[in-house]
Amino acid sequence: MKIGMSHGAGGEIMQSLISDMILGNIKNTKVNGGVGLEELDDGATIPLGENEIVISTDSHTIDPLFFPGGDIGRIAMAGTVNDVSMMGARPLAIANAMIISEGFSGEELERIIKSMDEVCQETGVAIVTGDTKVMENDKLDKMIICTTGVGIAPKDAITPDSGLEVGDKIIISGSVGDHGISLMSFREGFGFDTDLKSDVAPVWGIVEAALSIGGVHAMKDPTRGGIANALNEMASKAGLGMFLDEEKIPVKREVHAASEMLGIDPFEVANEGKVIMSVDPEKADEILEVIRKTKYGKDAQIIGEVTQDKHVILETMMGGKRILEAPIADPVPRVC
Repeated sequence: MKIGMSHGAGGEIMQSLISDMILGNIKNTKVNGGVGLEELDDGATIPLGENEIVISTDSHTIDPLFFPGGDIGRIAMAGTVNDVSMMGARPLAIANAMIISEGFSGEELERIIKSMDEVCQETGVAIVTGDTKVMENDKLDKMIICTTGVGIAPKDAITPDSGLEVGDKIIISGSVGDHGISLMSFREGFGFDTDLKSDVAPVWGIVEAALSIGGVHAMKDPTRGGIANALNEMASKAGLGMFLDEEKIPVKREVHAASEMLGIDPFEVANEGKVIMSVDPEKADEILEVIRKTKYGKDAQIIGEVTQDKHVILETMMGGKRILEAPIADPVPRVC
């Protein structure tokens, strides 16, 4: 087998690589009964007394490094904060490693570092340790950032992405497809007359507000593979299904127009500042209300509910129904 771009693009091909080759060759995958590698959640947990330490690691190879709405520094910090947040943990600290190509601009590096600091200042997270390496300019495409985030949560507060319960309401914290479509449009130089920007943002504020109400059973941030991949992964792990109303899923007009022109389904492209939540139906309206008051949650919607069915069913705007399948891979490569 040869590794291809699709093996790192989310979706079924990447899941097969992880399940067969990686998990198939690693024996120790968890610590003291916590959430471990084999759960393939947004992070792992290490039980420690009455709390659990949450840890999540990520690498960032986005192309281009600077894009409408952000840069590799912002996406590295926000993405790491978000993965820790999805486990129901307060993000505390980040370890940061950078691999930089020889000849890289010092001014651009400083700009990236400042973006990283802005996210950390906003969320109260500290960059506590790191590493910097330089490679020959013909061996590396500009820059790679690798991060590990650490957070903490009470032992009974962890929210695995498999925690769906029948009857739960599904909440999305805002419009979908913004990051992948804006990045693709900018990178390929299509020159759309639009102000569309990436949604890259730390979502701890949204999560914290929802957790303050209670009744949050599962969370996931729909990055590679978009909401189609995230919703299917959550449902599959829980052995349940979902019934969704397409009309309720917020998609910006610019995203819809660009998606049609590019032949891309906005449900299958990455988001970098959104949360999917499965919540107690009796608390769903209250959770939605507090989310909408946060900095990044004003367009949140209840888009469906959890069912006994084993499929994610989408009621279309035309009144029909179709299965929303997990994508083979994200159609926009190197999106994060």
